[in-house]
Amino acid sequence: MEIIYVYTRKRSKFGRPCSFSDRPAMVNVDIPPDPSMASNFVLRNPVDSYVQHTSDMSEHEVNTEWVEVESRGVNHVEGGWPKDINPQEVEQTIRFRKKVEKDENYVNTITHLGTLMEHCVKQNNAINIYEEYFGEEETTEVEDEPPSAKTINVIRDPNVTKRTATHLSWHPDTCKKLAVAYSSLEFQQNVKDMSFDSYIWDLENPNKPELVLKPSSPLVSLEYNPKDSHVLVGGCYNGQMAYWDTRKGGLPVEVSTVEVSHRDPVYGAIWLQSKTGTECFSASTDGQVLWWDIRKLSEPTESLVLDITRKGLLENALGAVTLEFEPTMPTKFMVGTEQGIVIACNRKAKTPPEKITSTYSGHIGPVYALVRNPFYPKVFLTVGDWTARIWSEETKESSIMWTKCHLSYLTDGCWSTVRPSVFFTTRSDGTLDVWDFLFKQNDPSLSLKVCNEPLSSLRLQDNGCVVGCGSKLGTVTLLEISSGLCTLQRNEKTLATAMFERETKREKILEARHREMRLKERARSEGQETEVEESLVEDPQEVLDRARREFFEVIEAEMQRRARAETQGLHGKVPGMAWTCNCSRDSLPRGGGQGSVSVFQVKSRAGDETAAQEEESQLPKDKEEEEEEKDAA
Repeated sequence: MEIIYVYTRKRSKFGRPCSFSDRPAMVNVDIPPDPSMASNFVLRNPVDSYVQHTSDMSEHEVNTEWVEVESRGVNHVEGGWPKDINPQEVEQTIRFRKKVEKDENYVNTITHLGTLMEHCVKQNNAINIYEEYFGEEETTEVEDEPPSAKTINVIRDPNVTKRTATHLSWHPDTCKKLAVAYSSLEFQQNVKDMSFDSYIWDLENPNKPELVLKPSSPLVSLEYNPKDSHVLVGGCYNGQMAYWDTRKGGLPVEVSTVEVSHRDPVYGAIWLQSKTGTECFSASTDGQVLWWDIRKLSEPTESLVLDITRKGLLENALGAVTLEFEPTMPTKFMVGTEQGIVIACNRKAKTPPEKITSTYSGHIGPVYALVRNPFYPKVFLTVGDWTARIWSEETKESSIMWTKCHLSYLTDGCWSTVRPSVFFTTRSDGTLDVWDFLFKQNDPSLSLKVCNEPLSSLRLQDNGCVVGCGSKLGTVTLLEISSGLCTLQRNEKTLATAMFERETKREKILEARHREMRLKERARSEGQETEVEESLVEDPQEVLDRARREFFEVIEAEMQRRARAETQGLHGKVPGMAWTCNCSRDSLPRGGGQGSVSVFQVKSRAGDETAAQEEESQLPKDKEEEEEEKDAA
């Protein structure tokens, strides 16, 4: 039973104004004290009492229920074929098409529908309401805009135990999806309940992963197939290779066996340019590069041991940390190693030693990133230790450009896809650096503190405007770069080409000079070794005779020096004569050692050298010689 009470009031009293007036105080109620209740009271002195004359208010909070949004898609396949025709058989479909095309009704139908389709096409092309008429003016405004970046999305690892976002891969078609590989690379520090899952995220619904990939071991690398966006290949922490088809769920379609896989984590996995679109290759710190066909992952199709001594020994191989492959160079690829050496390889060489073509040594730590410039494939970027270096294939001994040494380690890097002079680097202090060497060479054009933990991975969208940065705690931050850093500037390609060529030429000159100095040093060291060998063969008696002869020559030369010095002093007193002493290093006797005497040339003021020599022969003997003769007598 519902009880309802209705309050009624006259309309004239609604909104009636209050009327206040002054009046004396009056007693409304007077309650006399009751003496019988005095025993129940306790005397308190002093007594504090508070009076609050305000209306009581309450606060209420309401939290609406969280709405879960789920995306669903429909896969349209080719249809309309008769039941007896298999659309997968090319010969049957061709035969059926030829049969239909010969039918008169087919020709009449196509002619009729063609007129309607032509009308619709012309109608769509009539006007473009989104056409930009002032593109040039906008470009000039963009150039004056200072470099900047803003965070547009943050994706976190949904697991309680956080793992490192080791690799990022953008969807090749829409760039609205991002595949992230999660694993802990700290040796023997994995927690027992740590998840092995990696995820594919939809940027339009980042609260929940679109697909959960469930490998047998945590994924270290993960790549979309550029020809088929439904297929991904991943390299696991235990060395296995696996591939997924998103249409078939989160479990891998096929996984390579442990016996034929890598022995260490697979740090690099890249798809190859092939007709089937099913070939890829991988690299690991076990020193091997393996080629695979995902249609048959039971064994690799080809292998290469990264032994730069070209002996093919696995114990001498260098551990690979990163891979690089340029589709425009289908036979060439490059490998960055733990030892700081970049190895350039040619897959189509005849023998395994010939597959390693050259090496580049420039880092004192692992090469964490190795990327070719998309505009100049012969120029590539390496990131390792505290610097990022730009190399040219023509100079093997040194890089042509490099950044300053940072206070923290560099962890990853990549080129801009739209500007040839811009590249990105990440650091272990959580900073993202954007370099534009046409604008500034000593410092980055933009440094942005993305997070407090170290950044571990970096990947740029194909449009060059959005970059994803993965951190050690599994947080992926998506940043939108300002238009000035992702818009091709006027004459930028020409200026970048000139700079690369100039720096390459300079390094070639320095390499030639260093090579020449090394040859001279080698020749000098070989000559010294020859002299040492000759001196060891010498007879001891000959050495003693030569030392005695050199000793007496030194004494005799010293006596002649003293005599000529005294003679020069006497000649200075002869009037009309002037003496000059010219010492020549060429005139020193080789056997004289330090006591050799220089040749004196005496010239008269009249220039008669013969007369001066006759005068010199008539001078008296030295006083010391006369005293020695007296003592002898």
